[in-house]
Amino acid sequence: MQRILSVELPRHVGARITIAGWIHRRRLLKAVSFLIVRDASGLSQVVVTEPELRAHLETLPEETVVAVEGLVTANPAAPGGAELTEPVVRLLGEPAQPTPFDLYRPVLTPTLPTQLDHAPLSLRHPSRARALRISAAAAAGFRAGLDGLGFTEIHTPKIVATATESGANVFALDYFGRPAYLAQSPQFYKQQLVGVFERVYEVGPVFRAEPSDTTRHLAQYTSLDAELGFIGDHRDVMAVLRETVAAMVARVGALGAAVEGLALPEVPAEIPALHFSEALKIAGAPADEPDLAPAHERAIGEWAKQEHGSDFVFVTGYPMAKRPFYTHPQPGDERWSNSFDLLFRGLELVTGGQRLHRHSDYLAALAARGESAEPYEPYLQAFRHGMPPHGGFAIGLERFVARITGAQNIREVTAYPRDLHRVTP
Repeated sequence: MQRILSVELPRHVGARITIAGWIHRRRLLKAVSFLIVRDASGLSQVVVTEPELRAHLETLPEETVVAVEGLVTANPAAPGGAELTEPVVRLLGEPAQPTPFDLYRPVLTPTLPTQLDHAPLSLRHPSRARALRISAAAAAGFRAGLDGLGFTEIHTPKIVATATESGANVFALDYFGRPAYLAQSPQFYKQQLVGVFERVYEVGPVFRAEPSDTTRHLAQYTSLDAELGFIGDHRDVMAVLRETVAAMVARVGALGAAVEGLALPEVPAEIPALHFSEALKIAGAPADEPDLAPAHERAIGEWAKQEHGSDFVFVTGYPMAKRPFYTHPQPGDERWSNSFDLLFRGLELVTGGQRLHRHSDYLAALAARGESAEPYEPYLQAFRHGMPPHGGFAIGLERFVARITGAQNIREVTAYPRDLHRVTP
């Protein structure tokens, strides 16, 4: 008999079917017992009245994997409005060992470190699983949105010979006896591939050895990167980003019941934008502040909500001194850059901008920072042979999901987080 998922039960009332999953909870009452079975789609309720089967259920701990054959019966009080009666229960493995915490409770009660220590188990809880489902939908929306705009998906190396961002926060490794690093971003490769496809994107891990022990930083996270050629300036990139974020939100919204109760954002037709110098004034920061602190981002997010009713706001024109060497300066005033951040509910979600595209400009930019061009020669090769004006952006997937779900700590929406203290499980 073909297996039916829990969500499909209401369509099979009156038929005998088979479900399979994990024992989510047993409710052992005096005259009747209820077996709640969990699968990837939700919960099914099984009514058990036969004494011998009821006695057998008492020996089966939660999380034991079973198959249940039964008659689908309408019951408005059951999950989805249907339940199984006249059941036959069959074990699909050994009885599960006792769990360190209850998964049937609406809210996980252990501390976050305890949940992360037992990730293979805690991720089964509907709240943790929902975050991963939202993450998958957001990545699918990212891909679908850019596919519709003529982008090509690429896959770039995660072991590189130089530090992408010219910084020290890289993970070094021994690569067959010579030094190499885990990639901080696919930046160099996606720029080069603009010379092939004009518009490219990638979904993949990036690695940052930043000694940041905060609720918003990870040493490994998933970056949603895009790069496009033949732009006028960074505003063309911002327009594509707006369409991309809208596609991500729409795909998450399509999950339906899985996101019920969440306040999904509306993406304005035109996201409000501030120059960095203006953003400092709104945040009450000194005029010579080189970057936005988390408190500044929150203040700007509150301003965007109050003044424009928007959960999103662009901050443009960051100081060149705080941006990578490949960033294009603002024409007419090279203190500033043609770059931007997109804040989502008061948190930096996206960094992007226009890049340099002339080989001579790269040589001058590296020299101005006291760096030799030699280590970057494989990267600069593309610019020797003609590159169009281009730019791009990178979205932090885990930050997006945390803002969607309201999670206070990015680790709550990450399956197996890696940070200053954690490399297991």
